[in-house]
Amino acid sequence: MALSQPMAPAVGWAPALWRACNALMAAFFALAALVQVNDPDAELWVVVYMIPAVLTLLVGLNPLVTGNVIWKSVSAVHVIFCVVWAASLAYHLMLQAQWNVLHQEEGRNPVGGRIQLVVATVIALFPFTAWLYIYINKEMRSSWPTHCKTVI
Repeated sequence: MALSQPMAPAVGWAPALWRACNALMAAFFALAALVQVNDPDAELWVVVYMIPAVLTLLVGLNPLVTGNVIWKSVSAVHVIFCVVWAASLAYHLMLQAQWNVLHQEEGRNPVGGRIQLVVATVIALFPFTAWLYIYINKEMRSSWPTHCKTVI
């Protein structure tokens, strides 16, 4: 979810890069929520994606918000909900023996401050890179359900 800044003293550009990573992740989650509008169960997915979008945006605006009890509670409940939901979906897929998950709706430790920042930057850029790759690769999209083909 939100990428929180390590407690080590920050290099001059590091706080800005942490904020940029959080802003990118907030934008990704907001975009993920936006493209759900034509999904059969859009209401559920919009909420699932907007919660981390808002939480991550708040961290980008004020990293100290992660100490707020409301932020911690919403974040914890969302993570628990998503983990339980992912486990139940995985169990469902195993029972149904659906190995091509793209045909299913469900298919869609401190090491040092600088290393964490590089990892956070890669993680923040990965969804956009993957999204661009899938958008460009028309062959990959050809087997998608119809409602997935009409999004951005």
